[in-house]
Amino acid sequence: MRLETTILKNLVHNEPYARKVLPFLVKEYFTDLTDRSVFDLISQFIQKYNKTPTVEILELSLQNTNVKEQAYSDASNLIKELQDYQDIDTNWLVSETEKFCRDKAVYNAILKSIGVLEGTDKTTNKDGIPSLLQEALGVCFDSSVGHDYFEDVSNRYDSYHNVETRVPFDLDLFNKITKGGLPNKTLNIALAGTGVGKSLFMCHVAASTLSQGKNVLYITMEMAEERIAERIDANLLNIEMDQIKDLPKQMFESRVKKISDKSHGKLIIKEYPTSSAHSGHFKSLLNELALKRSFVPEIIFIDYLNICTSSRFKPGGSVNSYTYVKAIAEELRGLAVEFNLPIVSATQTTRSGFSNTDVDLTDTSESFGLPATADFMFALITTEELEQLNQIMVKQLKNRYNDPSFHKRFVIGVDRAKMKLYDLEQTAQKLADSGPGFAVDDDEPEINFAKFLKAKPKDFSGIKV
Repeated sequence: MRLETTILKNLVHNEPYARKVLPFLVKEYFTDLTDRSVFDLISQFIQKYNKTPTVEILELSLQNTNVKEQAYSDASNLIKELQDYQDIDTNWLVSETEKFCRDKAVYNAILKSIGVLEGTDKTTNKDGIPSLLQEALGVCFDSSVGHDYFEDVSNRYDSYHNVETRVPFDLDLFNKITKGGLPNKTLNIALAGTGVGKSLFMCHVAASTLSQGKNVLYITMEMAEERIAERIDANLLNIEMDQIKDLPKQMFESRVKKISDKSHGKLIIKEYPTSSAHSGHFKSLLNELALKRSFVPEIIFIDYLNICTSSRFKPGGSVNSYTYVKAIAEELRGLAVEFNLPIVSATQTTRSGFSNTDVDLTDTSESFGLPATADFMFALITTEELEQLNQIMVKQLKNRYNDPSFHKRFVIGVDRAKMKLYDLEQTAQKLADSGPGFAVDDDEPEINFAKFLKAKPKDFSGIKV
């Protein structure tokens, strides 16, 4: 007996089975037109009346359809065949049905991909082919139908005490506002104007994460791989970028080896041409790295989001910037969920936001759909006064990990020559207006940067690499 016939019989006679598998079955999985038409009758009845049909009901329903004589005869014979039912192990059949659905989904995805390559399918571009196959291979029956508030109370209590895996910062206030670092399955965005320090921030966090012994993947579409590596060299070697080329080769290699021996992590930097790569390319890269180098990243940096492309939409045409950038953000967040890691990226401010000393979410360029999708978003702000003090202000814009009003604004030190960020003494935080003890005096409505931002960075002179 064919599996398709067994599935149809149990959809009629085995209600627990029908309720478990029907949400995942689609008529396109039935390649035989007769099987497909009978399944359609069963599915429509269950959706309308919330119970399984009898064979007699199916025969009457078939009479009300407008089909050709031969198709009617074939469907009628199949319905009569459904009358002969024998009980079968439900768990086994559910498992076999899941395999059936996955195999058919892959088969249909391959056919659709062929149509895309031949130009007969205009609904998907060629870059979307990997996503079609990925989705087909991911077909599975999710046995969970939701969290029962009263029945699952024990599991819920246990979840409150589970320690969530996070990637910590080496900056104290960033750890405080994120409750210990960036959780997995999240998209985290730095908002800043041109030249403020988006790439500097990501390079510093990448270097600090590598120093913790974690695997780091840095994807760049703005600067060359060598320029990103140069910034991370300056950070980890604790020397100015201009001095790197003056180091003797043997000394340079020796110092990098010392860092490697200490960290035990790996850093891969991958460059793509601007506006040429999307989440599908990144998935392929992750799979290749796992296969060829046994490298599985624990965090991904993408420099930066707006110059990625979407795997679902082509730029221009009828797709506006809001939809396009929001789609990129959704796809990157989906990538973070699929590979169970945090993704850090950046975006530009608008023209007005570039000169704004109090950047807000509305200063996000191109699409407000980006902050709507991100889990954590913060602005990097600089002024002439801050630059003179080698500091950057950080302002929280959105935070799903903590109360965004807690340390809403704070300042961190920056050494641009060494591509480093560092914590400042608490006296420097008098500028901030959202943390305990950080309020500006009520009798001074105008902020005096020179007065409030005098602070010395932590002394790194005693650290040897």
